[in-house]
Amino acid sequence: MRSVWALIAAALLAFSGAGAFAAPLEAYAKLPNVEEAALSPSGSQLAIVVTDGEDRAIVVKELATGKTTFQGRTGAIKVRGIMWAGEKHLLVITTATASPIFLTGGRREWELVQSIDLSNGKAHRLLDDVDMAMNTIFGAPVVREVGGQPTLFVEGVSYARTRQGELTVFRIDVDRPTSRIVEPGEENGRGYVIGPDGQIVARELYMDRSGRWTLQIKTPAGNWRTVESVMAQQDPPYLLGLGREGKSVLYASLDAQHRWAWHEVRLDGSAEADPVVALDDQGAIHDPQTGVLIGSLTLVGDQYRYAFFDPRDQQAWKAVQTAFPGDLLHLVSMSADRRKFIVLVDSPTEGPAFSLVDLGERSAKWIGPQYAGVLAESVSPRRAIRFKARDGLELRGYLTLPRGKPEKGLPLVVLAHGGPASRDTPGFDWWAQAIASQGYAVLQVNFRGSAGLGPALLEAGYGQWGRKMQTDLSDGVADLAKAGVVDPKRVCIVGGSYGGYAALAGPTLDPGVYRCAVSVAGIGDLRRQVIWSREHGGLGAERYWTRFMGAEDAGDAALDKISPVRFAAKADAPILLIHGTDDTVVPIDQSRQMADALRRAGKPVDFVELKSDDHWLSRGATRLQMLKATVAFLEKNNPTN
Repeated sequence: MRSVWALIAAALLAFSGAGAFAAPLEAYAKLPNVEEAALSPSGSQLAIVVTDGEDRAIVVKELATGKTTFQGRTGAIKVRGIMWAGEKHLLVITTATASPIFLTGGRREWELVQSIDLSNGKAHRLLDDVDMAMNTIFGAPVVREVGGQPTLFVEGVSYARTRQGELTVFRIDVDRPTSRIVEPGEENGRGYVIGPDGQIVARELYMDRSGRWTLQIKTPAGNWRTVESVMAQQDPPYLLGLGREGKSVLYASLDAQHRWAWHEVRLDGSAEADPVVALDDQGAIHDPQTGVLIGSLTLVGDQYRYAFFDPRDQQAWKAVQTAFPGDLLHLVSMSADRRKFIVLVDSPTEGPAFSLVDLGERSAKWIGPQYAGVLAESVSPRRAIRFKARDGLELRGYLTLPRGKPEKGLPLVVLAHGGPASRDTPGFDWWAQAIASQGYAVLQVNFRGSAGLGPALLEAGYGQWGRKMQTDLSDGVADLAKAGVVDPKRVCIVGGSYGGYAALAGPTLDPGVYRCAVSVAGIGDLRRQVIWSREHGGLGAERYWTRFMGAEDAGDAALDKISPVRFAAKADAPILLIHGTDDTVVPIDQSRQMADALRRAGKPVDFVELKSDDHWLSRGATRLQMLKATVAFLEKNNPTN
């Protein structure tokens, strides 16, 4: 068993008061015991977000002495991230589900940020002092050193010029809780780039109705100059931030092979910079202090690959990797000199844990496990699999097997991912691990329409919602059954968001495969969802959904042909519906209407409402409630024995 660094152990014990490990199911289901970790720029301080499975707290320590310099409880507040602004201030990013009385459009998830002055422990929320503006932000704050002092730049909404509100850039000096506008809002504004010196250098505009995307560079005279403008109602380009050396901006657009390629545009108006070698679906790594592009992250097959432009940075990362052979590594934070790193080490046999690597000391110390109650003997084996769909398309996925059981005739749960333009990834998956711990094999399929595995697989899903995207799942079941690994008569399907739709579509649109289905925040009525998405997210949201659904618009009759609510009478298995009352992505009415349709048809259905929880199961108590209800339903309708 991994030892737990005294720093995090003390924080967890002081916070939770618990001295014993949680029961296995609770260990998987509650919030991670360590959610976030961030190194200060000098690498001398560590900030972490810890939980007792439900409530959160923030702890800051001096690494040299182990002294706690700050500790504060945030309770049930949803902490989404922490970041440093110099050595004295810690930024805490949170979200809240709300419906401001002066806005139309209903409830949504709003992002806020507080700055904690570690010298006195005082905190203030950014943008609270601005007239005719909201105190919410859009995107992560940007920290730059201006005049030798860390300075914040945030994008928010100002109503000073229009009742609709405009995306506006604010500047906040961290030592004074005052904000001022440095770039007034612009209609159709989508985002800005802040240069290393704190000057705004670029912005992107997008006209939702026409689909025109525009990139503009700010000239030395303070005017905006258009350098790129394209029509893209689907898949518009998007800004990534500063390019290499801070003298260019980086944006991504689809190339001729439908891959997301990176492009650099020089800020001085000269020719485009040398192309950045880019693979599809890679992420950019920027220096936290200057914002300059320093590398990229790509998930190639089942391996994460970090590539840094500076050979010294690449050598440093290679040294980090050598400390954890055979494990998946995720870069979480690093010091400004790239000598200290926080990594999430995902061991296939022991589960995920945070570690601090100090290249100067040539040491790697455990901060603590992500899930304190999940011991090595609680981690089920998980492996990558491949199989062919009935039309010959090769698909990938993951199979998690229950510990201590032979691979023969196992009961199976198909766990469908959300999106659909998302993917299941290698490594620890708390939901799959929890179900496997109860004695089930768990199949996760990256069906056609999944992202991150190349444009061909993604585009194969266009128009296949409820069609081949659905049968890809049952083809995976058939492949495992043919190999004798699972019993085809003991299969259930579970999923969240799009995966919740897939769970509803199993018994209604792809009958004869499943003994039961559990839909978490799933879509039952596609027409209603598309209309709702257009009202809340604009035409771009409608285009996203209808592309996969194979419909022209919200009025297309094709939507009714793949809506489970229309086929409730054909459901051939019991269905459990679970939905959060604060869901702002798929409204809870989707599950309520599906439950009503199943009851009218005389079909077995259970419905669990998760009070005050959102689309992402952000609360420990309701996340545990979801998992307990799911496991009880599986045991009732598909017992492991």
